[in-house]
Order: sequence, then C-alpha cells, then structure tokens
Amino acid sequence: MTGPHLTYGCVAEAGEEPGEARHRSLIALSDPDITRAEIAAVDRVLRSQRLSNGAVTEQFEAAFAAYLGRNYAVAVPSGTIGLLLCLKACGIAAGDEVIASSHSYRETGHAISLAGARPVFADIDYWSGTLAPQKVEERITPKTRAILAANINGHPAAWSELRDIASRHNLLLLEDSTEAIASRYKGQLVGAFGDVAVFDLAQPSLLTCGEGAIVVTDDIERAVALRRHRSRRLDDRSSVSVGSAAPYQAVMSDLSAALGLAQLRRIDEILERRRLIEQLYATHMQSFEGIKPPYVESDATEVNWFLYVVHLGTRFTRSSRDAVVEDLRVQHVEAAAYSRPLHLQRHYFDLGYRRGDLPVIEKISDRAVALPFHTHLTDCQIEFIVETMKDASINVGAGAAIY
Repeated sequence: MTGPHLTYGCVAEAGEEPGEARHRSLIALSDPDITRAEIAAVDRVLRSQRLSNGAVTEQFEAAFAAYLGRNYAVAVPSGTIGLLLCLKACGIAAGDEVIASSHSYRETGHAISLAGARPVFADIDYWSGTLAPQKVEERITPKTRAILAANINGHPAAWSELRDIASRHNLLLLEDSTEAIASRYKGQLVGAFGDVAVFDLAQPSLLTCGEGAIVVTDDIERAVALRRHRSRRLDDRSSVSVGSAAPYQAVMSDLSAALGLAQLRRIDEILERRRLIEQLYATHMQSFEGIKPPYVESDATEVNWFLYVVHLGTRFTRSSRDAVVEDLRVQHVEAAAYSRPLHLQRHYFDLGYRRGDLPVIEKISDRAVALPFHTHLTDCQIEFIVETMKDASINVGAGAAIY
C-alpha cells in the first residue's frame, strides 16, 4: 500500500474528451514512496515516551553508516546545517576559501558563507555536470582549505582526480551528496569518497525523512566535533558546565529518523521502481531529437537520479526554456528550471561574480529542465510529459534543437 498518489491512466472517463484523463490532476515533480512499513514505524514512535534525542535516531545513524561502509554518521535537520557543522568541525572559518560548484543544491552552497568562509566557484564538465578537476586546480590559492564536490543530480563526481588534487595541495575533500544516494563510482557507493560527506534526506530525495540530513565520516575526531556542534548531550542539560562549543541544537527527531530507517530498509525496492521509471522515460525520449537525455560517465558504474533532468539544445535560450516549463505547468505537469546558478544570485553577485565567469555552468543551467521523477508515475503519464514537452518546444519556435 502506498500513500495518496496519481492513479489515472490513458482511458477517458464518461464525458471526457480523449486525452483529458491523462492530465486532469497535477503530475508532481516528486512523490515519496511511502508504505505501511513507514507508517507503522512513525506510529511506534508516536506511541512511545520519546519523540526526540532517542534510540531511533541512534539506530538510523548506525544503519546509515553501515550501509555506506563508513565508521560514523550524525543525523541533522537539513543539508545546509549538515555542511555548516561539517565546515565547523573541520575548522573552516573567516578568511578561508572553499572551492565548490555554482551548479548545485543552493542551500548547501550557502553553508560556506554561513561558516564565514568564501565560496570560490569552479566550472564543471559539460557532460556529467560535476566539477571539472582541471578547473578546480586553477582556483587553488594559499587561502584554499577545502574542495567541496557534489554528486550532482545523483551523478558521481570525478573522485579519483579530485582526491589526487586534494592530496597534492594538502586540502580537505568534502563530498556533497545532497542529491545522491545509492549511486556508485568505480563500484563504490557515493558518500565514501570525501573526508566528510553530507546527504540531504528531504523530498525529493529517493530516501526521505520528510526533512533531515546525515553526515558521515571515518574520522572519530571529526565525528565528535560534529556531535559537539550539533547539540548538548542529555546529561549536560542539567549541568552548569560550559562546553567547548556553543551548539546549534540541530538534532533530528525520532519521528524523522523512524521514517528514514524504514525507507533505508526498503531502499533496494525503491531503487528498482525508480529504475523502471527511468527506462520508461528513455523509451519515450528516443523520439525527441531536441534534447540531451541524462548522461552517464564511464566511471559512474551506477547512477540513481535525483530528478529526471534533460538539456534542451543550443537553439533554446533561457527564456524559451522557461516558456517550455510554463507550458508543462499549464498542462498540469510540475517541472522546474535546473538549476539557478549560485554565482548569478544576489549574495554571490555582491562577492564579485558575474555572468560569463562560468560559461559551461551558464550554458547548461539556461537549458536544463527537471521533469517529474518518482515511483508513482505511469507509462501513460510519462508519454504525456514527453509529448507535451515536444509540443512546447515547437510552440516557443526553437524547432529541432542541436548539440
């Protein structure tokens, strides 16, 4: 049994024109895969004597660390907080620089500024969308403390090359897996490559806690620092002792942890369903010559997409891409521009960044569209999404786009 979701198919009901059945309700960008197992897990916590700082969160942390093969996991309320605590635990502060991608989950990138450090953006590989190692090395200065590389939309970064650069320059390598879980690089799960890695577990992650994130590491000192910055221990709450850090009180509730733990136990089932949806998209996208479908680099031995992102061709402009997204919304298909580059947003504009600084990111961001991607989609819905997008591309006058 799953939660409420779209169930309409291709057969029109009485009084409907052909095709109306396919889009009378919103086709959502994401829709969590929730079963009786998740509902029962949350219900048990609700009936217990503790909703926060309890054993369930500890169980989730242990299970997540074991899944990835890491020594320690620390659960927090969000990816932004997770990365902020990570930077704090690594001693990164005002005056330091962190090299990152502007083409990323924006809230996570903001954590660099929240920590007081300066984000230094590097350009990306055109095909994979991940940080280009040679561009990273060009950005290193005496102030550089860390490289923050993202497994963008589930596609692994070039971890071997990035680790080599980090080692040669004595830098920390931080892994932003806020859009990635269960993907593999050279056979190994993402989350295993950074000195510290951060996973966001809010919707539309394939494994969701509702809201929440988890930080993993193999270094006991960093794990202790993460927990110290996250919250005070229960034993400390009744004392007058002053700790070595002022904690953020950024804990995950047992309710969120129970949902995440139940999802983690079902992750293979969820992944199998999402791969079927990916195959259906691939089948219908074959007839659409105007787009570049998701790309998988050779070292990415398994990619589990965050969303289904396609790239419109060079005849499209940013405004025509936005028109395509609007046409989809008119037809009750929730779609979104993917993404709005950080370096073109106000905060980073004030730091001196301008359009033209990162041409590959700007080219991709101006033409990328995120389409609905979740286990409740039907073949008929996916066919409708693709056909609607093809019609929209004609409506904006771009014609057959090329790459």
